[in-house]
Amino acid sequence: MQSEPGFEQVTARATIQDLVYRQLRNALINGDFDPGQTLTISSLAGQFGTSHMPVREALRRLAAETALDVARNGSARVPVVSRARLDDLCRARMAVEGLAAELGARFITDEDRTRLAAIEGQHTAAAKAGNVYQMLLANRDFHFAIYRASDSDVLVQLIDTLWLRFGPYMRMLSTHVRPLVEQGPHEPYIKQHLAILAAIEARDESRTRQELEQDIQTTWDMLKDLCH
Repeated sequence: MQSEPGFEQVTARATIQDLVYRQLRNALINGDFDPGQTLTISSLAGQFGTSHMPVREALRRLAAETALDVARNGSARVPVVSRARLDDLCRARMAVEGLAAELGARFITDEDRTRLAAIEGQHTAAAKAGNVYQMLLANRDFHFAIYRASDSDVLVQLIDTLWLRFGPYMRMLSTHVRPLVEQGPHEPYIKQHLAILAAIEARDESRTRQELEQDIQTTWDMLKDLCH
């Protein structure tokens, strides 16, 4: 059973709403909540050490981003998963992230490539250690390092929103992958990241896009069997 996300108590009055919002948003992207899980204002306020107001505002903002479904009593629910929604999200991810990867390969700097290789090293190390949570965090850092190299704020913002809506599927993925990683490094993800790196090193924009899309396809195929 996975543990609840460890939220930090928020005390800075001027930024309290933004801090609550950002922590909840990151938790959703990381798949820290189960699909269909109810998040109550009182429970979250207790974890953050705040009043109900900033939590209520954070939930409202996340609902506006379609990351949560909010009930009339103010409680929120993580969206349930479905095969149709999975397919819709993954098709969008392949289109938008594929373009960002292609542009990233075009504009990436030597410093960016060095940083990207280091992040993949962290990803592989986490996989070898059987630490699924750190592996998924490194996976997110790896992808967004490529996307930010595209020099397109619009694409990065779109991708960030897609990953937010993909959160419930990340929860399913981490639950599924955990026993596999604990038995040893989960090769498909490591090999795919190395293939992306090789394409970027070769400054092959088309192949970078193809390898990035294949990375998403690998996740998509894995999740298809888990969505009924």
